[in-house]
Amino acid sequence: MHQVDISQATSSPESLFQTALSGDEIVITQNNEPILKIIRLNHPKKRRQSGSAKGLIWMSDDFDAPLEELREYME
Repeated sequence: MHQVDISQATSSPESLFQTALSGDEIVITQNNEPILKIIRLNHPKKRRQSGSAKGLIWMSDDFDAPLEELREYME
């Protein structure tokens, strides 16, 4: 994390941006108090793709058949 006074930040914002793009966090201060933070945003995650699990999931023909263990509760 880098701390930079606001007067220094306004004189060379390009270098601050490059530092943030490289992954470092920058805190801009005024009168030794933090007022701003510059960080790199993470890239959005890839959206889920429909049908990507095709062939990996299956359901047996009798998946909804009553279980023998529960027969006494169903009568």
